[in-house]
Amino acid sequence: MKTIPIFQVDAFTHGPFTGNPAAVCVLTDPVTEDTMQKIAMENNLSETAFITRGKDEWLIRWFTPAAEVDLCGHATLASAFVVLNLLEPQSEKVIFRSRVMGHLIVRRKNNLLELDFPVDNPAKCVLPQFISESLGGAPMESYMGRSDYMLVYGSESEIRQMKPDFRGLSQTESRGVIVTAPGDSVDFVSRFFCPQIGIDEDPVTGSAHTTLTPYWSGRLGKKHLEAQQLSSRGGLLLCTLDGDRVHIAGSALLYLKGEIFV
Repeated sequence: MKTIPIFQVDAFTHGPFTGNPAAVCVLTDPVTEDTMQKIAMENNLSETAFITRGKDEWLIRWFTPAAEVDLCGHATLASAFVVLNLLEPQSEKVIFRSRVMGHLIVRRKNNLLELDFPVDNPAKCVLPQFISESLGGAPMESYMGRSDYMLVYGSESEIRQMKPDFRGLSQTESRGVIVTAPGDSVDFVSRFFCPQIGIDEDPVTGSAHTTLTPYWSGRLGKKHLEAQQLSSRGGLLLCTLDGDRVHIAGSALLYLKGEIFV
């Protein structure tokens, strides 16, 4: 039997029991992909990150309860919190190497942590009818990013009041569906639905903001944007478009730490 240190961190939080909880497992010995998937299923959080120390970087992988994903923002923020506050508190930044998205950097920024991710410029698309029906109405505009649909609506209230048919949405072949609109007190708001990978609604989705940021930056004519994800837990994000990169800053809080026995 081996033990694996585990930390649960609330990412993009604005206080206890807000933001998106992620598990971070620190590996010192290899474990199989099947074991990682089973641990993620057992944790039953939207994401579990597995990090392994390298020479000058950390290897990172992300799993939902049902599948491995190519990129996860909030679990990367949570992993950076663990490294920069508990494992390497003398460091100002951490470099993660992912299997698909290459190197990802997280830096301290005042009292926040800031992700440095590749931009995802969405392109206009034709939306399948069942998605509109599952969301209760057609959006004003439909886009497709690297892995998600992004649907633009007219007001924050439409996003707040949306009651998706998750069984219908689970038919989509994309990773997920982002719905977004101008915000009442922030630049833009969003929600993120991905029942086909085991999460009906993700509380706060950092990776979705690599798609949202270039769209809203172009529409609003500004590089620095305040964003809010309108899940029941809620999350706050500060987004900056910087050429082909998106910087996404937020707070994180440690909720628990322990050991997994496998």
